[in-house]
Amino acid sequence: MFNTLADRIRSLASLFWRELAKFGAVGGVAFVIDKGLFWLFIHGPMSDSEVKAQAVSAAIATVFAWVANRYWTFRHRRQANAARELVMFAAINVVGLGIAAGFVWFAKYPLDITDKSSLFIAGIAGTVLATAVRFLAYRFWVFNVELDAEPGYAHDHELLHPRPAEPAGDSAQSAPDGGTPGTAVTGAKLPTEQ
Repeated sequence: MFNTLADRIRSLASLFWRELAKFGAVGGVAFVIDKGLFWLFIHGPMSDSEVKAQAVSAAIATVFAWVANRYWTFRHRRQANAARELVMFAAINVVGLGIAAGFVWFAKYPLDITDKSSLFIAGIAGTVLATAVRFLAYRFWVFNVELDAEPGYAHDHELLHPRPAEPAGDSAQSAPDGGTPGTAVTGAKLPTEQ
């Protein structure tokens, strides 16, 4: 049981780090899109509207991030209803956009910072915080389809919620899953078989 639990924890940790690395790669490209457009906007068509420039650049980067996260980072967790998933993704990104634009707003208005480079740095700081919020929300809310479809992870929920052991007198009956009585679906022996 403990070897199985340790193996599962290692597998899930490995999956988590792979997802985090992919999320980081997607986020890195989205960051370049967001901040590149923000820089162009505040030095061009939106030079007097830095908060709007941050919002527009973040919205464009968000579309890229949804496609990349849906089809690469969390492809095994995609929801069947893409429209519902997009709405949830957009809602999380509105929160993230609010965080990033909020940092620029706070720097420009309450702190009265007018230097474009300082406002750009405020946008970066907001994006860093928004990224942490987004990863957790994507992982546990937007792309949350269980891994039960993958054979290696099909019974992980049983590690947290094990089946109750059968009474000693019922060992002659067949198990509800069609397996041997007293064994879990994973084949690990329960304490009643020792």
